[in-house]
Amino acid sequence: MDEAHKTFMKRALDLARRGRGRTSPNPLVGAVIVKAGQVVGEGYHQKAGTPHAEIHALNAAGENAKGATLYTNLEPCCHWGRTPPCTEAVLQADIAQVYVAEVDPNPSVAGKGIRQLQEAGIRVHVGICAEEAAQLNEIHRRYIQTGRPFVILKTAMSLDGKIATASGESQWITSEASRQCGHEIRDTVDAILVGSGTVVRDDPALTTRLRNRDGQDATRIVLDSYGRTSTEARIFNPESRANVIIAVTPNAPMQNIDALEKVGAEVITVPEVHGKVSIKHLMEILGEREITSVLIEGGGEINASAVAAGVIDKVMCFVAPKLIGGRNAPGPIGGDGVPSLSDVPHLQRISITPIPDSDDFLIEGYL
Repeated sequence: MDEAHKTFMKRALDLARRGRGRTSPNPLVGAVIVKAGQVVGEGYHQKAGTPHAEIHALNAAGENAKGATLYTNLEPCCHWGRTPPCTEAVLQADIAQVYVAEVDPNPSVAGKGIRQLQEAGIRVHVGICAEEAAQLNEIHRRYIQTGRPFVILKTAMSLDGKIATASGESQWITSEASRQCGHEIRDTVDAILVGSGTVVRDDPALTTRLRNRDGQDATRIVLDSYGRTSTEARIFNPESRANVIIAVTPNAPMQNIDALEKVGAEVITVPEVHGKVSIKHLMEILGEREITSVLIEGGGEINASAVAAGVIDKVMCFVAPKLIGGRNAPGPIGGDGVPSLSDVPHLQRISITPIPDSDDFLIEGYL
């Protein structure tokens, strides 16, 4: 019977994944209702402000929900937010028992929904597929517990650790398949961050371009201490509705700010650190705006600043089996570097995944 419970919970997790990149600032949640060993209703949370997964599943089940079992990867909410509490709907449907993979990570909520169901006489079981459920909502967990975004540092390099040749050529080190994986990642985050140097050098659009379906463009953020980003840059492409935020220091000239605002950018002033935008302060500002995830796609200097500021949660490094060489060819982390090996940040929970249809591979780990 335990395997049956896992099967239904994994179905709930699969449903939850359908909302990836669309539910922020809410978590990813799927729900399955089972009666006499058969699925009678299922659903997932599709977008913040719309019905939660449990409501979709209950609506699909109708009268069959009475006496049935509910499987959901996250504890049902018990408070009013953008929508009514799900626990009330579960009680009204006369569900007999509930299986929950993960307790709500929100410190002000954790466990309250479960207790409400238990006090009403519903049997609640917690912990099936808990590890998988926690990883699925790693973005939401970080945001809800700290108030700042989950930050991913993504880079692409050669086997000998170069992100460009000594002459500055970088397009393309990795394969088309790896770049498509990069667009898949863009489709799941709230914001993409680069430095003004990347805008000048590569003039990226920072949009999401997927092969077989429409993608979602994330908010584009440029770190630009003095507001010197060209108003002709592709990030101001009118075909994308995604916001553009230029983060400047208090030293940015007002005429530069005015010019950027005229082409549609939102300019925010952030405290400086050594004359540059403080990434740590910027993340606090973004968190206040309910931006729950940020993908850093900058060059070596921005990457170094982010690592030094301690804001990186996850590293994703695409590696191509190429040897570029050159003592002046840049690597993914610039700056002054760490003086002592004892102080070097160390990745944990590392995974190495071959990229299909290419010779590249992806290294992932957490700081």
